[in-house]
Amino acid sequence: MIGTVIKAHIVRIGNSRGVRIPKFLLERLGLADEVELEARQDRLIVRPARRVRAGWDEAFQGMAAHGDDRLLDRAAPAPTRWDASEWKW
Repeated sequence: MIGTVIKAHIVRIGNSRGVRIPKFLLERLGLADEVELEARQDRLIVRPARRVRAGWDEAFQGMAAHGDDRLLDRAAPAPTRWDASEWKW
């Protein structure tokens, strides 16, 4: 299926224009409700939108495994009443 060329019509959507993407392409490419668009020379690239903070969980786990998740400031301030009563993890 990669490399298959499908012709589509540009349709009017209010003051904008759009392209209808066939369902099988949406499913195959994992395109959902939000996408990123990029213009490169004579191409329009449509890709799944990246999640905010994607990969952070794995990065934090790696840091913890290597001991890189420790405070750098050895003189960390003492916890306050606010820390005990208000702060939620």
